[in-house]
Amino acid sequence: MGFIILGIVALLASFIVGANSIYHRYGKILRGLSLLLIILGILLKSIVQIDAGQIGVKSLFGKVQNDVLASGLHFVNPMMEIKRLDVKTQNYTMSGVHDEGAQSGDDAIRVLTSDGLEVTIDLTVLYKLLPSEAPKLMRETGDDYTDKIVRPLTRTKIRDNAVYYEAISLYSVKRDEFQQRIFKSIEDDFKKRGLILEQLLVRNITLPESVKATIEQKINAEQDAQKMQFVLLKEKQEAERKRVEAQGIADYQRIINTGLTDQQLQYEQIKAYLELAKSPNAKVVVMGKGNAPVILDTKN
Repeated sequence: MGFIILGIVALLASFIVGANSIYHRYGKILRGLSLLLIILGILLKSIVQIDAGQIGVKSLFGKVQNDVLASGLHFVNPMMEIKRLDVKTQNYTMSGVHDEGAQSGDDAIRVLTSDGLEVTIDLTVLYKLLPSEAPKLMRETGDDYTDKIVRPLTRTKIRDNAVYYEAISLYSVKRDEFQQRIFKSIEDDFKKRGLILEQLLVRNITLPESVKATIEQKINAEQDAQKMQFVLLKEKQEAERKRVEAQGIADYQRIINTGLTDQQLQYEQIKAYLELAKSPNAKVVVMGKGNAPVILDTKN
């Protein structure tokens, strides 16, 4: 467009210059250059490049055309205005961490649960533009559909669905169910407006401090109970071990008492005496009992 405007200005100037007979020659040269600029501007305006992952929405004098331009080079009416829109997957994050989300500052979603507690939710929405619906979206919403559709619709649906859950359930066992419920409620509304909802990620759920303290107390109590069960099991196993050991000793004594005879005991005693008598260095005096002999060894 810049070349066309510059060419028109140069063309007007050429007529002014050419009106003077002295500069008539320069007026012709300037007129030729102006025409060249206008032609160049028209050619440049007629050739449009759409990058990969984008589409072009055409509008003529404010009226949006129904057909869209895919990625690549296109020849269009030079009077057309081309609005390039991204059709790749986009993400919109609402977080309580400063500068982590799309909005600066705390942008987390605060909702009320069924038990009247306020819960803070960090969320990321993955979505993309449906190319065939881009002209309709431009006519009805404009190119700032993220702020007009994605953000307000998501925040509203989260608040509407959170009231069906208790705070602790939302934080623990019902988290996936809550995420799927939000996804389904948002998906249809996105489609009606020309957007595809790919995924919805509940990144973090922050409970009130009082609820956190209650959960921690419950967890500590459960851990103490599990620890006590372990101690009781260990003591029970130790008692069982001692019972088995005592039973083994009792069985051993019973076998010894019933299996040894007096003759066997006397024989074992005589063998012990013989071993003591063979000792070369010891001085041994053994006093026998009953029929056992007396052995005196006075070796030095």
